[in-house]
Amino acid sequence: MQKQDRASLIDAVLFNLAFLMIIWALWLYEYETGHRLSAYGTRPRTPEGAIGILTTPFLHGSLKHIWGNTVSFFTLSTFIIFFYREIAFKTILIIYLVSGVLLWAFGGGGNHIGVSGVIYGMAAFLFFSGIVRKNQKLLRVALAVAFLYGSIVWWVLPIDPQISWEGHLAGSIVGIVLAILLRNQGPQAEKTQWEIEEELELEEALESEGELDSEGEFGDQSEGSSRPPRQGGGFYQSDSTDGDFFW
Repeated sequence: MQKQDRASLIDAVLFNLAFLMIIWALWLYEYETGHRLSAYGTRPRTPEGAIGILTTPFLHGSLKHIWGNTVSFFTLSTFIIFFYREIAFKTILIIYLVSGVLLWAFGGGGNHIGVSGVIYGMAAFLFFSGIVRKNQKLLRVALAVAFLYGSIVWWVLPIDPQISWEGHLAGSIVGIVLAILLRNQGPQAEKTQWEIEEELELEEALESEGELDSEGEFGDQSEGSSRPPRQGGGFYQSDSTDGDFFW
């Protein structure tokens, strides 16, 4: 494993440990004391419910709820941090905040809790980012996400009144938008072998004509060169009468 990959993996583990320890500590506190922390979830379009924009991802209603979210959050956040290290934490933070704002602004009534909105945002980002970047490794990650979590797409629809489908939908929208907006940041498309060979052949051809110096830049014309001096705009005009230009 390369040094950078090892560092990314360590970052992912530390981040997950910190986040997951907080949500489990809060759930255990609520379970042991009976103090209902889940009351601090998101209650859409109410002043007191706006606190949920920050607190909702840390609150869970049952062991099944928190365990399911723990596994999914750990998997998807590790994928993002490992494969998108340069933009990983920015991406997760934006999903966390913006999906919370959208849920508060457009969600249905009731009290929304859980980190599933962030999970949906990360899944959407990984899938669509892998497609738009045209990077083979990231495309394989997108296919892995589709294989593992493809079925969750149904829960962006109002199927179960006990499930915050609005939070899922908000997270998914933010993830898709970020995949498009950040497509030029972080890992990019890898050049294919034929593209590399084509560039090398072009460079060799230019060097053989004396148009490149030893550093790969366009050089001055030698005294014995039969080619006329460079015209304005960086072009050479040929000796023929048909008006062709050579770069």
